[in-house]
Amino acid sequence: MSTPKNDTSQGTVYLIHFDTPCRHARHYTGWALDLEQRLRQHRAGHGARLLEVIAAGIDWTLARTWPGSRQRERQLKRQGGASRRCPICRAHGPAASDTSPVDPAKASSDTSSTNQDRPSNHGGPQ
Repeated sequence: MSTPKNDTSQGTVYLIHFDTPCRHARHYTGWALDLEQRLRQHRAGHGARLLEVIAAGIDWTLARTWPGSRQRERQLKRQGGASRRCPICRAHGPAASDTSPVDPAKASSDTSSTNQDRPSNHGGPQ
């Protein structure tokens, strides 16, 4: 069952980093009530159309998570600048690739309202 676009339920907003760009796309921002289940759906090629295409041959990594609603997901998508929020891009530069997977439980997360758009320090360079 799909969730209404204006849902204010608190879930997880997440940022996926593609190891190889797909046309113009290097990232995908999504939202889920159950992040683990949603990531399994993406790995199986189901859900978001972009990730269905990506599943055909481009590896991806969960790069970052935020607590939030679908409204927060839409806000981040409208703002653009996913590469500025991506700790993989910030650590390795925009042309670098990192194929090491990120454990969703250890994904970079920032819960403060004033720092939501800045990657939290997860042991790597800023």
